Amino acid sequence: MPYNRGMSHLDILLPFGLPPPELARDLLRELKLPALATLMTRVKSGHHRRRFDDFARALPHEAWLASQFKLPTFGTGSGSDAEHHQNSPALACATMRALGLTVDDGVWFLLHPSHIHIARDHLVLTDIRQINLSEADSRSLFDAAEPLFAEVGKSLRYANANTWFVRADDWQGLLTATPDATCGHNIDIWMPQGDAAAAWRKVQNEVQMIWFAHPLNEQRALQGLQAVNSLWLWGGATALPAPTASDARRDVFNLPDGFAGLGQYAKTAYVNASAADIITTKPEHALLTLDQLIEPTLTGEWSAWLQRLQGLEDEFFAPLLQAMQRGRLDSLSLHITDNTHLLEASASRFSIKKFWLKPSLTGLLPAHSS
Repeated sequence: MPYNRGMSHLDILLPFGLPPPELARDLLRELKLPALATLMTRVKSGHHRRRFDDFARALPHEAWLASQFKLPTFGTGSGSDAEHHQNSPALACATMRALGLTVDDGVWFLLHPSHIHIARDHLVLTDIRQINLSEADSRSLFDAAEPLFAEVGKSLRYANANTWFVRADDWQGLLTATPDATCGHNIDIWMPQGDAAAAWRKVQNEVQMIWFAHPLNEQRALQGLQAVNSLWLWGGATALPAPTASDARRDVFNLPDGFAGLGQYAKTAYVNASAADIITTKPEHALLTLDQLIEPTLTGEWSAWLQRLQGLEDEFFAPLLQAMQRGRLDSLSLHITDNTHLLEASASRFSIKKFWLKPSLTGLLPAHSS
């Protein structure tokens, strides 16, 4: 990786780094994060916290991430940060290219085989990461669903076991929600909305019926696995030419699941990068996403949340703080979220010299209790 002797700034996005209010003090008491505490405390101008709509169709970290790149607009709106709350990010075409698929002209959506849990009086989408389909099993479900889409003039495209795509030109303007924004909630509020919503529900229901008796689900039931009983639709985008180098704003490191397509809008996208890679590269303006806390948060596994955050201290926060102290990184901004908030704080290699400020994680507590 090249070494750049210019000024360097790193944005760090930490989805679900804000603990839930009811558990915050207990969880933070278990953590020993001196580097993150130093970065949180020795900031240039305090912490800035924004609240998002409880029923936004993208989580705060998803909306913020999408707003950092020149994604094409889809449906209504102007592509502003506000639009990313009203609709899921227009990622389908970028994701197709990232997965090596040709993007034909038209309107495309992401599709994920999923499990919808039947609660007493409502339906709940579970974490799509928990499905764990093999390629063979996913292909079997795809082959069963494809004729149903073809009957209504929709082209279904297979990418991998977890990700498919559908072309639906007459669904332009359909408002959809990301699977993580929907996960764990009554799906009624997050179901697709718009003129084409009824058409989507019709084909979705037909797929659900044919999968209900599919031999694969009978086999999964015997194995104690979740049934694959639905599809989740999101990320609608109109096909446009691939972005050019002139569109790039920054280097990106470690984009999260579902957002790998954003790498096409970056100068360079690095996968599985370490803190040492970032320090050596010393990019002028870079973005690092640390998505290790998303899965344990969505599934409520707080012991795993603690372990993973402790691991991030050793793997990233400590070496990056040291790099700032040694002048190898000039400034750093933290963007830390939960399901409705975005906390932002920036530190420089000068502000972290404020030795009289005791490192603390109290900035991660809810605003009313910090």
